[in-house]
Amino acid sequence: MAQGTLADRIRQQLGDLSPAERRVGRVLLADYPAAGFETVAALAERANVSAPTVLRFVGRFGYRGFPDFQAGLRAELEARSASPLSLYESTDRAGGRATADESLLSQGRRVFTTALTQTFDELPPHDLDRAVELLGDPKRRVTLTGGRFTHHLAQYLALHLMQLRDGVTVLPERPVERTAALTGWGRRDVLVVFDYRRYEPDKKGLAELLHERGGRTVLFTDTWLSPASAHAEVVFATQVAAPSPYDSLVPTMAVIETVVAGLVEALGEAAHARLREGERLARATGLV
Repeated sequence: MAQGTLADRIRQQLGDLSPAERRVGRVLLADYPAAGFETVAALAERANVSAPTVLRFVGRFGYRGFPDFQAGLRAELEARSASPLSLYESTDRAGGRATADESLLSQGRRVFTTALTQTFDELPPHDLDRAVELLGDPKRRVTLTGGRFTHHLAQYLALHLMQLRDGVTVLPERPVERTAALTGWGRRDVLVVFDYRRYEPDKKGLAELLHERGGRTVLFTDTWLSPASAHAEVVFATQVAAPSPYDSLVPTMAVIETVVAGLVEALGEAAHARLREGERLARATGLV
């Protein structure tokens, strides 16, 4: 089977499918992975296609039939719910364990190099372009939020964006402040979400709320895909293999840096002028 989750591969190959098969793919992506556990007949009805079309669809992705397809989904679900403890006790950490006579330094270089290469190989160029377009649009407001281990990544990207443009905030943690921020969301808003396994329920709710109000979501997640992906316009699925039982965020940081590079280029002189003015004000007020 190919690398990456089924949702990842469907998203990348939608353009190569027939119109009827694309309908199956969109139904699966809109309710992933739950829709994949329905019967062939139920999935066909939801997509308004025939049962043979559903079977052709799963065959396109290398499955020998619908039971094989659902077995693959079950294996993904087990991986999605993995914790540091379960990974510690596992006999396989997605390539993260050391080989015989391998030093820690060599192990780290091997694991992280492979994860970075695979992440960038599987990153759709149009998603990167669209993220830069959304985050660089001065008419849009940008809000960022992360999770237990990824909140600092949301803050890291937010600090870069604040230096390059106006209208950037990190979603508050306290309920009253958060509710106040959500109240004003609409078509001009962009939400940047970081959500990795074990996924946090509020992230799907936030993306769904903004989608209903006509806004856009940019999602950073792992290859098993946060449930928020069903409501995201841009999905950056990064590899998380690490030498330790903890999921690595090294590839995520590399994608963030790439997005920032794209924004600097896209914003051009406007970003340059803002950086100059920010530096002047910081010096004038004794902040640097």
